[in-house]
Amino acid sequence: MPKASDSVEFKYNKQALVESYINASKDPDFKKLVNRLKVKDEIAMKYTSKLQDSVCELKNCSKCKCLEECKNRRQGAVYYPSIQNNMLVFNSVACKYQKEYNAKLENTSVSFEEPYQIRVASMADIDLTDKKRVPLIKWTKDFYKKYQNDKHIKGLYLHGSFGSGKTYILAALLNELAKEGIKTVIMYYPEMLRSLKESFSSDFDEKMNLFKACDILLIDDLGAEHVTGWNRDEILSTILNYRMEEGLPTFITSNLNKEELSEHLSYTDGFKDTVKAQRIIQRINQLTEDMELESENRRV
Repeated sequence: MPKASDSVEFKYNKQALVESYINASKDPDFKKLVNRLKVKDEIAMKYTSKLQDSVCELKNCSKCKCLEECKNRRQGAVYYPSIQNNMLVFNSVACKYQKEYNAKLENTSVSFEEPYQIRVASMADIDLTDKKRVPLIKWTKDFYKKYQNDKHIKGLYLHGSFGSGKTYILAALLNELAKEGIKTVIMYYPEMLRSLKESFSSDFDEKMNLFKACDILLIDDLGAEHVTGWNRDEILSTILNYRMEEGLPTFITSNLNKEELSEHLSYTDGFKDTVKAQRIIQRINQLTEDMELESENRRV
């Protein structure tokens, strides 16, 4: 049987909820949002705080002129409600500037098997507090400037500790270049191989041509794959050889340095072939500069 104190507490909480909603409704923008949702007051008042957050972000959007000016919690998005089964559900919805940006990237930036944070990586969001990252960040800025005048400069072979941010920083650079209409491709190498195997009867040639001929390519996590004669000699070697001959900037991330990568590439199902592995390394040397990044693991 409910206690009398429980009843009093319930009435107090309900009264506080109503008062909070009444005060929030004094804001014309808050009332406008509730009316737009066509939701009853008794439902809306349960979400007063979240609705106020939405109103705040919508006000930010009304004054915003570009993505770089975004003041919302998530750049390029607004925290917006929708009604589902007499409940309000809140999601981040892309603003008009983000939609324009996404539409542009669809034509210039391609990502294979990379997580969302890599697909949207931005130079503006790179953590600058880690001094070990400074040389790499400076290198990416220099590359960005040089590429404006020379489309055939070397990329980077970036190796180092797991979770140090190698992929994020290079992806941020490629995403910035994609904004300018440059065709960039970021691929997670182990999964890309699986995807190619599955596409022999469909779009294998289309994918390979994209990897070979895109303006800038990032091969992510080379050395994490199981090496076979097919993926080393027919896939990796073919892509690198084409890009070397055409002088197309190529980026590679790996947890292995080049000596370790050469050893990794030497073995195919129990057989060792150092000559073919060294040919891969020679192509990488032609295509890239070498840099190591040892930093704290940001994935833990």
